[in-house]
Formats: sequence, C-alpha cells, structure tokens
Amino acid sequence: MVSAAARPAGGQPYGKVYLVGAGPGDPGLFTLRGKGLLDCADVVIHDALVSAPILAMINPQAQVIDVGKRRGRHALVQEDTNQLIIDQAKAHAVVVRLKGGDPFVFGRGGEEMAALVAVGIAVEVVPGITAGVAVPAYAGIPITHRSQSSSVTFVTGHESAGKYRPRVNWRALAQGSETIVVYMGIHNLGTIAAELLAAELSPETPVALIRWGTYPQQETLIGTLATIVAQVAEKGFEAPAIAVIGHVVSWHEIFRHSQPTSTIWPA
Repeated sequence: MVSAAARPAGGQPYGKVYLVGAGPGDPGLFTLRGKGLLDCADVVIHDALVSAPILAMINPQAQVIDVGKRRGRHALVQEDTNQLIIDQAKAHAVVVRLKGGDPFVFGRGGEEMAALVAVGIAVEVVPGITAGVAVPAYAGIPITHRSQSSSVTFVTGHESAGKYRPRVNWRALAQGSETIVVYMGIHNLGTIAAELLAAELSPETPVALIRWGTYPQQETLIGTLATIVAQVAEKGFEAPAIAVIGHVVSWHEIFRHSQPTSTIWPA
C-alpha cells in the first residue's frame, strides 16, 4: 500500500507516477509492491500484454486506461502515451503505469521516465519479472547451465522504426554468447536465423519458441536454426513469443514435466 504520506500535499502541483512491471502474465509472479500500488491508484495506464487477472487487482475506484500496442495496431504512439501519463499526474495523486514484464527491459520505461522527469514529475520504478527469465523457466529451459552456458544475451527482435541502421549485430552475438534470448522475434525470425547461420553457428543449434509464456495456454515449439522458420510457417505459430537459441534448449525434454504452473489463474 501507499501511505497517505506518499500523496502530494495541497501545495504540490503534481502527483507521483509509478512505473510498475506486471511480469510475464501469471498473476502469481506479480510483486507485492505492485499489488499494493494497484490497491490505492487513482489512475492505472496499462499495456496490452498485462494479463486479465492482474488487471482484476485494480481497485474499482481507479480510472483504467488501455494504451496497449500490438504489431501494426497501436492504441497510442509513444509520444502520446508519454503526454497522457504527464496529464494524469497533473490531475491525480497516484498514477500507476502498468507495463508487461519489467519497465526497463524492452518496455520503453526509460523513455517514459525521461519525459516525466523533464517536466518535474516524481517517478518510482517497481521492477517486474521479465519474460526472458520467466518464460524459459516455465518451459523447463535453464537459460544458463554450468556445463553448457555461462553467458546469456537478451535482445529484441523488433527494433524501433526509423533507425539509420540496425543496431543488433546478430553475427557478433553468434560468436559472443552461448544463449540468446530474443523478445518479439517471430516476425523477423527468418532474418535472425539467416544472420546467425552466416556467422557459422551450427544449423543444428537448438531453438525454442515459447508462446504465451506463463499463461495456461503456453505452447512451446522446438527446432533448430535450420528448421525453425519452416516449422513456424507449418504450425502457424504466432506472437507473442520468446525465442531461446542455444544448447540449453535441450533441457526442455528433461525438465518440461516439472515446469512451474500457476495455481491462481481464474477458472
């Protein structure tokens, strides 16, 4: 809970914004700090991938605003979302910006924080469990393993539009990291696989695609760099999904029956 002391005094012009990570979906992975803030929020501004059970935790007195983005279907562009948060903080004491995963891991939390700080609005970040850690675990895949992987790289497969050049050097990653975890990589999977193969990563390198990770409908597709693009087309495998590339994927068959399962999803 946020105490009364956390609310601005009458002379203060702005409220406070909390950038809260909602985690990957399973409500059991949501933090106690985040739940406390939803209990007392005046306004909650949330993303598309915040799960329904977490949205159900919002106190009924709060105003709830959906600014969710999907590929090709943006409710608001980022600049408009930034301005919306600023406007709400000028009108309300406790504003929760509820973001899927962790606000600072491919979540544009840094952009939103910069916009708020620039106009003098107080911000607090409440970390969330990021999908790149939780989703492979729910599929029985350890992203590091003492005998197979001492390094892991988290990378976005969907870079922002308008860059003068791509910033992800896939060929360097192929040689520099034993496990690669790709967020939002389904759409560009063909390019990613081709770049890794061009860097002489073995075509037999295991790949796991995990769709709707930590949700009851979680689905895992296992292949290799040589086969995974064709498998995606054959199965009609779609986003949202996390990709794990590396030999740790081989543990899926051993550990998958012991993967965590939530006990508090609504029936």
